[in-house]
Amino acid sequence: MARVKRLFLLLPALALVSASAGAVRAPLYDDPAATREALRRALVERRQAERRSVQLEAAAAQAVEAAEKTAREAAALAARIQQAEAGISAAEARIALVDRERASLREELGSQQAPVVRLTGALQQFSRRPVALAVLRPGSIKEIVYTRAVLASAVPEVRRRTAHLRARLARSRQLRREAEAAAGVLRAEEDRLAARRAELAQLETRQRLASRDASGSAAREAERALALAEEARDLDALLDELDDAGALRRRLAALPGPVLRPARPEEARLAASAPEEPAGAAARPPSPYLLPVTGRTVRGFGAAYSGGTSAGIVFAPRGGAQVVAPAEGRVAFAGPYRGYGSIVIIEHENGWTSLVTGLANLDVRVGEALVGGAPLGSAAQRRPVISLELRRGGEPVNPLAYVG
Repeated sequence: MARVKRLFLLLPALALVSASAGAVRAPLYDDPAATREALRRALVERRQAERRSVQLEAAAAQAVEAAEKTAREAAALAARIQQAEAGISAAEARIALVDRERASLREELGSQQAPVVRLTGALQQFSRRPVALAVLRPGSIKEIVYTRAVLASAVPEVRRRTAHLRARLARSRQLRREAEAAAGVLRAEEDRLAARRAELAQLETRQRLASRDASGSAAREAERALALAEEARDLDALLDELDDAGALRRRLAALPGPVLRPARPEEARLAASAPEEPAGAAARPPSPYLLPVTGRTVRGFGAAYSGGTSAGIVFAPRGGAQVVAPAEGRVAFAGPYRGYGSIVIIEHENGWTSLVTGLANLDVRVGEALVGGAPLGSAAQRRPVISLELRRGGEPVNPLAYVG
């Protein structure tokens, strides 16, 4: 009869599974395949951000100048923030997968619950008839012996037929443990994200205070950039104006300074000419080049859409995601631009330019020199959309071709 009692324990287990329906989170994605792909992508982004943060922290430790050290530390913290954001996305994807399987399992167990209830009720009725009552009725002893024999042969068959059900109940308990573990990871990643953001805010405050004295020329250049933005009819015109200004700055910087009269003119010789730059140097992109934000790609380079053909890549990150500089360079423009939110335009060497749009908050100023991975700002909290364009000589190229 102990076997019958164990079978009867299926009832509270089924009830427990049914009662847990209210605790299930809504799936984050449309189907399991999309959820698994999001989990895979988040894990890759987390590893990349962690590797980048380790490299930046090592570079910061070796830096001698205070400004460079602070810049590397800020970039390392931004990478740690992106690492935590990717970890949160991975935990949410895991929870979504577990919740989807639990919902499917509840439906399956619900359809099998009714026959199990009837079976266990009948078996209990047979097994609970007291033996003492057999004395009061003629033939009862024979019936009890017959019933016990039937039960002895029926219980193994019942166990065989309910093996699948018991396995599904075991899987339900395992899924509950997995959901609890994923929720714990999610909470830990959220705490880590909050701590990293606080560290970055403190570091940026110190950085702004340290650079306050040298902000005069940067402020004048920022005013000129804003004036160009007001005059430019569209974003392409603004990029052309800033490209022209950048080319002029580079030509002026390349001009030789005044040559002092040598102490012994009779011994003067022509200076050896500087080695020519390789022919393909101007075509080299900024390296390493990285994506400015972690998240799902919603439009690729060259994709057709209502506004024409995409000149860059459009991302849908999580709300408030950290946005970083894709490569080392100088800020040519940082501010709001009609229809694009706040944007940042970064000049790289050899005539390359990066454009990042859709930021809600900016952490950089015009004229600021950036290391690769330096924090640019953050995405919007609601419906964030971040786009990236990489241009060579004013012509858009596919950034994914150069992402390492």
